[in-house]
Amino acid sequence: MNYLQQIDVWSIKHHPKWLVVFRTFLGLSLMAKGIQFIKNSADLEQLINQTSVTQNLSWLNAFIPWVHLFGGSMILAGLFTRLSVIAQLPILLGAIFFVNSKHSIFGESDLFFSIIVLLLLVFFLIEGSGPFSLDNGLRNNKK
Repeated sequence: MNYLQQIDVWSIKHHPKWLVVFRTFLGLSLMAKGIQFIKNSADLEQLINQTSVTQNLSWLNAFIPWVHLFGGSMILAGLFTRLSVIAQLPILLGAIFFVNSKHSIFGESDLFFSIIVLLLLVFFLIEGSGPFSLDNGLRNNKK
């Protein structure tokens, strides 16, 4: 067994069932943020244009909301959770270091929220989706 399969087997055996609450919170939060970005696309465009790193990357205005919506729904359902988390990580790192770092932690920015979501993403990247997920249900159907 390779290393990733060993991590997956360990996480299935040692995953407390109550962690599904955090996975649900994470998925719903990402979906809500994606909906907020779609409703306020001008605000998202302004945030992206204010950063010095993302010059000429206007495609991010359309990409970020849909990754949040699709990835959040996949995390919520527990389907391809690790892959969805990997897709979310660059967006959250960019939000923390390039967008929200200009503000204080408890100011009007979403820095504190972004840090919590990033920590949850890293946790579920390691831990996986858990026993109450579509991944687990599909895995049990194959056996």
